[in-house]
Amino acid sequence: MRYYLIAGEASGDLHGSNLMLVLKAQDAEADFRFIGGEKMLAVGGTLLKHYKEMAYMGIIPVLLHLRTIMRNMALCKQDIMEWKPDVVILIDYPGFNLKIANFVHKQGICPVFYYISPKIWAWKEHRIKDIRRDVDELFSILPFEVEWFAKRNYPIHYVGNPCVDAIFKEGENGQDGLNGLNGRNGANGQDELDGGKPVIAILAGSRRQEIKDNLSKMLSAASRCGDYKLVIAGAPNIELDYYKQFMPEGIDAEVRFGQTYSILRSATAALVTSGTATLETAILRVPQVVCYYMRMGRLVSFVRKFIIHVPFISLVNLVAGKEIVTELVADGMTEENTERCLKEILPGGNRRQQMLEDYEEMNRILGGPGASKRAAEEMIKILKKGS
Repeated sequence: MRYYLIAGEASGDLHGSNLMLVLKAQDAEADFRFIGGEKMLAVGGTLLKHYKEMAYMGIIPVLLHLRTIMRNMALCKQDIMEWKPDVVILIDYPGFNLKIANFVHKQGICPVFYYISPKIWAWKEHRIKDIRRDVDELFSILPFEVEWFAKRNYPIHYVGNPCVDAIFKEGENGQDGLNGLNGRNGANGQDELDGGKPVIAILAGSRRQEIKDNLSKMLSAASRCGDYKLVIAGAPNIELDYYKQFMPEGIDAEVRFGQTYSILRSATAALVTSGTATLETAILRVPQVVCYYMRMGRLVSFVRKFIIHVPFISLVNLVAGKEIVTELVADGMTEENTERCLKEILPGGNRRQQMLEDYEEMNRILGGPGASKRAAEEMIKILKKGS
């Protein structure tokens, strides 16, 4: 079968590549064409556009690159028309992908599958109408989404979370998978990468604006928490010089690219900008503080309750259904608050052990590895049934 996949970010490239690997194993005639990145390209197929040419966040960047976005949209539509896939598989990235779903549906080209649902339960709930109309099957990676969509008369498939797959897969390739994590991160958290000081991991987001808003505050707070090595997990689409702009003088910190899981495995604790990284950090059992500074923080905090329809912003707390990790958002994300909350989860801190125990419950709810396999098998089953 011919599979057309669209992933607009680094995480989508990772999870898309794992999905493709299983599709390829299940379907000997699998042929891929996609928007994605190096990981998807390594599996095989034809790359139409790299996600680095697609990822624009926020109103201003979108407006500044509107012509590029529209050209990419037109190119993608034309490419789908000409290639005539058996299925289009959309991976997160809703601003772009929901428009493609609508186009494919209107043209009657093929079924549309959505892998990794848009987070419409948090905001833009009205998009459920578009999904009902344009998406044939939705494959969820968050357990609470099943009930949310069911209440809106749109049944979905929960397949487990691919972050567990990605971490488990790395374990098979030389690390220790998901075994022994409590023994290490719950105890000393020594830097296994070079045998130095205990590590505080800094995950400041995958987008430039997130790094600009959060990195310097995170580093300043962490530097006041004792004799720790500060290691920044560099995003694959951001150059080193960009990070250096927001690294305060006099603070010793290192940026490492392509080593996020290794950094976390070695970390005593972490400061994490909200997103998939919060879940990955919890899966690896690293105590964390979620940090998400926003400009005009007081206004954002006031408006947030009117536009955000969930009680938490971190996936950890949403999956657990309660507050496990502290969320410092908008005007709440100050250096002083970050320092205080980080000290609470470092060894000897009064919240560390409880957080580690709560992680176990969250991981039980999330489920074990196999999300990519379950998703691929279900997709092929549906496609064969409909053919």
